[in-house]
Amino acid sequence: MAQLGDRIARLRGIGRLTQEQLAERAGVSVDVVKKLEQGRKHSARLPTLHALAHGLGVELTSLLGEPPAVSVEQPDPPQLVTLRRAIAPPFFGRPPEPSEAGLSAGALRASIAETWTLYHAATFDDVLARLPGLINNARFAAAAGNDRQRAAGHGLLAKSLQLGGHLAIRLSRTDLALAALERAMTAAELSSDPLLPGMISTSVAWSYQRQARLDDAWNLAVHAADQVEHEHAGTTDGVRVWGGLLMSAATSAARAGDYERANEMMTAAEAAAGRLAALPPSADGRLVSVFSRSSVRIERVRLAVQHARPDEALALAKGMRLSADVPPSWRTWLLLDVAWAHADLGDAPSAVRVLERLDRVAPTWIRHHTLAVSLVRDLSAVPHPPAGLRRLADLLGVT
Repeated sequence: MAQLGDRIARLRGIGRLTQEQLAERAGVSVDVVKKLEQGRKHSARLPTLHALAHGLGVELTSLLGEPPAVSVEQPDPPQLVTLRRAIAPPFFGRPPEPSEAGLSAGALRASIAETWTLYHAATFDDVLARLPGLINNARFAAAAGNDRQRAAGHGLLAKSLQLGGHLAIRLSRTDLALAALERAMTAAELSSDPLLPGMISTSVAWSYQRQARLDDAWNLAVHAADQVEHEHAGTTDGVRVWGGLLMSAATSAARAGDYERANEMMTAAEAAAGRLAALPPSADGRLVSVFSRSSVRIERVRLAVQHARPDEALALAKGMRLSADVPPSWRTWLLLDVAWAHADLGDAPSAVRVLERLDRVAPTWIRHHTLAVSLVRDLSAVPHPPAGLRRLADLLGVT
């Protein structure tokens, strides 16, 4: 598998750029470009990766590639083709039949919520198997019944297509992700839930971030957050959707290099999350947002790590008591970021211990993240690799 430096060199060659020209266009030092291409440095922080992707004129995923332990066949495997057909049915084909005749809206809603739970647990194969049927059922629900029933069906269609967009991003299918999210937004606007467009906007902003379109992600998240705050600031779901959008905007700012602005927004988001304790709980938070005081703190740890502030990251993470509604994927992100912080401080044994814990609690998740692979590769280059590192390297396909 090509290393990060190999991909940078290849893309730079395609663009007919010298190392100096790439460094100038990306706003990074030429020494960073040289060390990456020469293999003296195996990874870079996300703000640097975004800058390099911008300088090269490519999507971020073109730099990151796929983790060695993840195999996405070419051409698309049959399960992915089935998902594509569900997201974008043929123009002149017959409308899809529901996979479960007589399925009630409540049962369909519960199935979609359960599949979101599977997604956050990183059981992507299960999600891929279930999602096409859910989308077809939701599309049928959006076309049947009276106006009220069709509006409710469009809400279910929006949430199932949103999940399709998230899964496609995880599978590095950005074209499919945007197709799913555009259709999700259309369905959301036809639904009876005024917060759904804001929810979908958070996902679209994430897709833009993955394509290094940080300005687009920022503008979308801020615009949508302003709308939600103006109309729904006093409701539980309104606070959760607004908070998720604010976190998204902060992430875009941080990846663009403005850590102070991002940290200011995250502090405001954490204060807003504190208001949730005085509001009634959501009917089903799984279909609204992962926003909570815990999720904000996890994201603050992540941004501190990405901006070379390991001491600050470990201080933020110390003694954290995560709320029960924090998805498993967010818990595992926290462990990965804590491992990065230890590695940045030169404490390789502590970093490996955290990675071993991560493998115990989320063995599937760790295999789906290039940043985990990059960290293990960097740790493997230290003079005296700590115990347990060889097993992790073998597990992730790091040579």
